[in-house]
Amino acid sequence: MPGLRDVGEWIENTLPELLAEHEVPAASVAVMLDGEVFATAHGLLSKATGVEATCEAVFQIGSITKLWTTSLAMQLVDEGELGLDEPVRAYLPDFRLADEHASAAITIRQLMTHTAGFGGDVFTDTGYGDDCVAKYVASLGGQDQLFPPGEYCSYNNAGFVVLGRIVEVLRGKGFDQCLKEHLIGPLKLTHAAIGPYEAILHRAAVGHVRFDEEQEPEPASVWALQRSMSPAGSMFTMSASDLMVFARMHFDGGSAPDGGRVLSEQSAHAMQETQVTLPRIGTCDQAWGLGWAIYNLDGGAQVIGHDGGTIGQGAFFRMVPERSLAIAVLANGGNMRNAWREIYARVLRDLAGLETPPEAVPDPAATMPDTSRFAGKYSSEAEDNLVRVDEDGRVFIDSVPKGINAELGGQPETIEMLPYSGSALISAKRYFGSHFVTAFLAEDEGRTRYMYDGRIARRVSE
Repeated sequence: MPGLRDVGEWIENTLPELLAEHEVPAASVAVMLDGEVFATAHGLLSKATGVEATCEAVFQIGSITKLWTTSLAMQLVDEGELGLDEPVRAYLPDFRLADEHASAAITIRQLMTHTAGFGGDVFTDTGYGDDCVAKYVASLGGQDQLFPPGEYCSYNNAGFVVLGRIVEVLRGKGFDQCLKEHLIGPLKLTHAAIGPYEAILHRAAVGHVRFDEEQEPEPASVWALQRSMSPAGSMFTMSASDLMVFARMHFDGGSAPDGGRVLSEQSAHAMQETQVTLPRIGTCDQAWGLGWAIYNLDGGAQVIGHDGGTIGQGAFFRMVPERSLAIAVLANGGNMRNAWREIYARVLRDLAGLETPPEAVPDPAATMPDTSRFAGKYSSEAEDNLVRVDEDGRVFIDSVPKGINAELGGQPETIEMLPYSGSALISAKRYFGSHFVTAFLAEDEGRTRYMYDGRIARRVSE
């Protein structure tokens, strides 16, 4: 089996061609095997300035930050200050959503596993002051409950801001300061920044955006999302190599590079244990641990990780605990996921002897289910979707972005859907490099109640 040196040489030689093929301005790649790290970078951090990427350059890691927020909370569990199955109101007595019963019932564990049930794609800007997280949580009083706490799973950015606020309250300091003192410092990270005032001290990537596939990615006019979303992943930046230090801490049962204790071994392992299994909308079974996304590959191998996306930047992070293997790819625009897939597949095959799941694609032999139960309007904070069936039995989704999706330039679109598996449908065409799968859940009186693609949209009309 090839070793890290062989795989590193392949990445080094292939990366420039791969980025050009997928129109990715720059990427930073790091692979760790048995504690040894290979890192490389290529491309331009900004097409406007021409600054070249190096291994020391910092990219936004987006929602990978949720693993750091969870780790901060688990430190408090270790100290006996936080209980996973305690209600949020045990620590934030004024916590309010639109549904009073849910407000009182939601637990810490449900925040960490995306099962709290309230709408989570809320990107309220509450300023850049140190009180921005507190103000954000206070602004959630009108948030609708999509489903009762714990009943389903729906990706929830807002829930992690609430978790970050609990960390602030129990520590008596701001979220950024908690990151510095309890993770960045103990891990001795040298290329990590928690906002623009620190990122500017490094070679910092700028996101590149486009609103259709015919357009070349161009530098975004805004560097980061709102600071109020920091615990969910709005502006934390680092090098891919520094992300490997965080990975090693989780491999080593919570130990820092100097042997100091960052997390208890019990908490590090608990984060990696399956808490919630998900409806199958891809080619492998998926679940959530505490913060970690869990991918169960064929053959019984378990991969944990998280992806992140901000304004024109993407981050991809996976660990194979039983092989002591970790990989991170940080990039700043274009078809980033396609470039990631090629690198990840080679690393996983050569260094772990595992095959990545195939891409989800339409199957010409698949039979369309009874789609009359799917038809209707479904809504979430991010978009409104009208599912309709034409006279020939073809299914279309008329999707209208709203909220943050509309603000970032999303456009209304009509998407034809084909049969995939059971009550799941797959897009007839690729969107930015891949087909997407949507499942329909919870049949009630001949109608499904939810659309699910990682996030839940609730039926609002026939």
